[in-house]
Amino acid sequence: MRLRSLVASLATGAVLTLSACSAATTTTAESSQISSTGAGTSASSSTTAATSSSATGTSSAGTAATAAVVTTVAADIAAATHFDGDDLTWDTASEVAVTLADDASTPAAGVTVDADTVTISAAGTYRLSGSLTDGRIVVAAGEEDVVRVILDGVSVSSSTGSAFVVTSADEAILYLADGSANSLDDAASYADTADDAPDAALYSMADLTIAGGGALTVQGRYADGIVSKDGLVLASGTVTVDAVDDGIRGKDYLALLDGSHTVTAGGDGVTSDNDEDADLGWLLVSGGSLTVAAGDDGIKAVDQLGVTGGTVTVTGSTEGLEAMTIAVSGGTVDVTSTDDGVNAAGGTATGGEQAGAQLVEISGGSVTITAEGDGLDSNGSAVVSGGTVVVNGPAGSGNGALDVNGELTVSGGTLAAAGSAGMVVTPAVASPQSSVQVSFGSAVPAGSVVSLSDSAGTVVATFVPTKSTQSLVFSSADIVASQTYTVSTGATADVSAGLGSGTLDGATTVGTVVAGEYTAGGGPGRGGQRPGR
Repeated sequence: MRLRSLVASLATGAVLTLSACSAATTTTAESSQISSTGAGTSASSSTTAATSSSATGTSSAGTAATAAVVTTVAADIAAATHFDGDDLTWDTASEVAVTLADDASTPAAGVTVDADTVTISAAGTYRLSGSLTDGRIVVAAGEEDVVRVILDGVSVSSSTGSAFVVTSADEAILYLADGSANSLDDAASYADTADDAPDAALYSMADLTIAGGGALTVQGRYADGIVSKDGLVLASGTVTVDAVDDGIRGKDYLALLDGSHTVTAGGDGVTSDNDEDADLGWLLVSGGSLTVAAGDDGIKAVDQLGVTGGTVTVTGSTEGLEAMTIAVSGGTVDVTSTDDGVNAAGGTATGGEQAGAQLVEISGGSVTITAEGDGLDSNGSAVVSGGTVVVNGPAGSGNGALDVNGELTVSGGTLAAAGSAGMVVTPAVASPQSSVQVSFGSAVPAGSVVSLSDSAGTVVATFVPTKSTQSLVFSSADIVASQTYTVSTGATADVSAGLGSGTLDGATTVGTVVAGEYTAGGGPGRGGQRPGR
C-alpha cells in the first residue's frame, strides 16, 4: 500500500480495534491496546492491571503496565507495514530472562554469551536487564523468526561498534518495559567500516518495531542513532536520540504511531531513504510527538511524507520537511529552517520554473513554518483544502513565503503567508476559495498586528508575524471574491504570534485590497508566479 492511499484511509475517521487485552488476561506480561480514531489524534495512555502465574511463581503483570494506544487505522497500518497488535502481546511464561553483566552475563535457551557479546539466535521473547560497559547485543535468528526483546533497565555501551545489532530475523521488536530507563551507546570509531557494515548504535537488517511504556536513550557517536534497513515502526515509548549523522532512519518506510520521540542529529533528523522501489521510501506520523533538531533536513522521505495526527516540531534544520509528496491531514506541524520550510522536491528534475509531479497537500491540521528560504515550496503543485497554514517567510527578496512551480489551489482552510515582496506567489485565480494579496509600502516589524476588515468594518483576519514582513497572502472562508478589504496595522490581538482574533482599536489604515486581484512578485526563481495562474 502506498502512503498516499494510507493517508487517505487515515482521514476517513474509521474506528477499528486491532487488539485489546482486558484486565482479566493473564498471559500477557505488558498488554498494549491498539485502537483507532482514524485521523490519528493521539489518545491518552491507559493502565491495565493483571497478574500471571508461572512455574517460577506469581508475577505482577500490569501493576505499572501502560497500554500504548496507537491512534491509526489499524488494518491499514497492518497492510502497509510489518506491524500488528500481536507484536505487543505475549505469554509471560515463555519469557527468557537474561541478566547482563560485565564478564558475567547469563546464557539461556536461545541465548549464547561470548565475552560481553550476548547473541539471541531463536524466535521468542527475551527479557533483558543489567548493563554492559563494553559489549553488544546481537540478534542472529532465522529469516522467518520473530524476536521480541524486552529492555527492562538495560544499559549497553560498545567501544568497537554498534551496541545493539539485528543481523537476521523476520522481525525484531524492541519493547521498553513500563517505567524502565534504557540506553544504547555506540563507539566513536568502528572496527568494521565496510560499506554494508552496521553504522548506528541500534542497527537492524530486519523490520524493526520499538514500543512499550519505558524510555530509551540512544547515543550515535559514530554516525546514525537508530537504523532499520527494512521497515521501522515507532509504536510507543519515550525515545531520545543524539547522533553525529542521521538520527532515526527506516530505509523502506518509517511509521510513528504514538509515543514521545526527541531527535538531535548532525545530518538528517528522521528519514526514509529507499530510492529503488516506487512503493517504498515513505514516512508517516499518525500520533505521538516528534521533536527534531537537525544539521541538515529535519524530516525527509524519498517518496511520500504524511502527517495525519500527533505533534511534529522541527526546532532547527536546513530544510524542515522534504519529500516528493508531502500530505498533512491532521495533527500539529511546526517547522523552523534556514532554507525551505516545507519542500516538495525530488523525483525527475524539471529545471527552471517548469512544474513537476511534486505536491504539497494540506487538508487538515495546523502547519506553522518559519523559514529563511522559501516557506512552503513545491517544485510541482500545492493544494490547501483544509486546516490552518501560517508561514513566516524570508526577509530576503530571493525567496518567498510561497514558492510553487505549478498552481497553488486553495479550496478551504486558512492560509496566511508573510514574507518578502520580491518573490510573491499567489493562489490560482480559479481557486474555489478566494484570497487577498497585501503589499506593504514599508516592512511591518515582527510582532505587529495586521488586520483585515470588510466593508462593514468587521474584522475577518488578525495576524501577528514573527518576522519583519513586506507582503501577506491570506485566504479563508471569510474572504469573498471581488470584495474590498481594508488593511490595518497596530490594532489589538489575542495572540502574540500567528492567527487569532482582535479588534480595530488603535489601528492605522494602510490601504485596501480586492479579493482575487493579484500582482506579480517579480524576480527570477521557481516561485515567481504570474498573476492569474
